[in-house]
Amino acid sequence: MTSASIVQLVVLALWLGAAALFTLVVAPAAFATLPSRELAGALVGRVLPVLFWSGATTGVVVLVIELRSSALAFRRTRIGMSGALVIACLAAQLAVAPRIAGLRAAMTAPLASLAANDPQRILFGRLHMFSVAWLGVAMIAALACAALLTMTSRPRASI
Repeated sequence: MTSASIVQLVVLALWLGAAALFTLVVAPAAFATLPSRELAGALVGRVLPVLFWSGATTGVVVLVIELRSSALAFRRTRIGMSGALVIACLAAQLAVAPRIAGLRAAMTAPLASLAANDPQRILFGRLHMFSVAWLGVAMIAALACAALLTMTSRPRASI
């Protein structure tokens, strides 16, 4: 494994670990333990930008190293996966998050108190779904890129 591949793998693993910790531990714990869903949402809303910006940065670092790399095996796929990581994180942070923030600011009552068929609650649910989906795309892209780096960096056994 080259030092460039190691750097790529480390930044991908660190971001994936953070994303997994957030999705599997932090967000569920916030909603399970904080006294209101509004507080839990505020906590999650405070952490998500860090996760999305760091994911975009991770993708850019991996992409720049990949573009300078001479390793050819699965190179286009690794470039595509690192690009997908950047795009997914930026889409969530720059397109979805501002709409969620604007919707929350426009709400006159807490989200949990709105009727299930309230247009604001429905819109929030859709935006939340898009945010979760973009994070999922980013995590899958990062995992695929890390797997390809690992697979293509192993020495081949000679027969």
